[in-house]
Amino acid sequence: MITPPYENTLTVQVKDLFHRNQDCLALYFKYNNELNTQVKKIPGATFSKTNQCWYIPKRKGLLNELLAALSGKAQIDYSELKPAPQQAVPPAPTFHEEAATILRLMEQKLHLKGYAKSTAKTYLEQFKLFLHFYQTHAPSDLSEAEIRNYLLYLVEKKKMSRSTQNQAINAIKFFYEIVLKQERKVYYLERPMKEYRLPSVLSQQEIIQLFEVTQNLKHKSMLMLIYSAGLRRGEMLRMRVSDVDFHRGTVMIRGGKGRKDRQSILAQSLIPFLKKYLTEYKPSYWLFEGEQGGQYSERSIQQVLIQAKKKAGIKKEATLHTLRHSFATHLLEGGTSTRYIQVLLGHESPKTTEIYTHVSRFALDKIKSPLDDLAGKKFLENQGDQ
Repeated sequence: MITPPYENTLTVQVKDLFHRNQDCLALYFKYNNELNTQVKKIPGATFSKTNQCWYIPKRKGLLNELLAALSGKAQIDYSELKPAPQQAVPPAPTFHEEAATILRLMEQKLHLKGYAKSTAKTYLEQFKLFLHFYQTHAPSDLSEAEIRNYLLYLVEKKKMSRSTQNQAINAIKFFYEIVLKQERKVYYLERPMKEYRLPSVLSQQEIIQLFEVTQNLKHKSMLMLIYSAGLRRGEMLRMRVSDVDFHRGTVMIRGGKGRKDRQSILAQSLIPFLKKYLTEYKPSYWLFEGEQGGQYSERSIQQVLIQAKKKAGIKKEATLHTLRHSFATHLLEGGTSTRYIQVLLGHESPKTTEIYTHVSRFALDKIKSPLDDLAGKKFLENQGDQ
């Protein structure tokens, strides 16, 4: 196996060597002063005049040391090692200058287009993998067939999920169609069939349990606000003090998904909690701030829910987004029109909102299971025999 190639670099052949009554790794390469200096820095490295190579007594993690020491300076060929190393961790991909420039251009374009940080990060990560796969080729020279070959590799070799496949396609299309402006070069990329998964929803009793076990006023207010208004995690964290309108009973969501502002409802029962929170914590700008100021962290609020779920004894899979799903489902079960729910959630298409009709108990209480019907008849028969 050879580590990723770099332009104008040497190849270091790594072989097994028994020398001076010990098992060693031998390094063979054409003389290069800079490379010699680098190898000398590896603990235990000694030059053997007899074997005309550098050798290092074997030890745990040695191959990883070699990979780290020579990364970016040489190709490492350890294909002749027997047995092949199983614990070696290849170094993080290092991209040549052109690739680094491409990634910077892509990052700038994502920023100028106003993509969310999380989306931009995902696109860049996926495109790095694409560049790494074709690192000896200029991306602008790749054909559609070669791009499809990469996507096939993700499916068949990497076994990537459908969502990750779609992320890769979006990143590749963004580069060719937005950065390079090569219209329709990858327009007809086949996308994997979309998985149809119903959202996880908590019952009203489980929601109450979550709030009851959360004693910290700030934490309770955050969880209740997400459920009260059907917010996404980021929408709640980006909310400012001025975005809460107690008189109108509304909250303003700024820069939601798709960079769109919208309003949602503020539960009357939440108002006393929020007013008490504002009095005690006195946030200066963001509605919920960290201990050192600035926005409250995503990781921290996730931990709040995890702890609350554990204390409440809830076994269901549930995330902060589950509170948003529960908000929509409970509204639907209460008779609210899907059109109003769509507006409150900020869904662009009504089809996105319709998924809640599949998890709602709306009108299910009017339907009798045939098992209950059979059980009822059997019960009546037994009663008649007595």
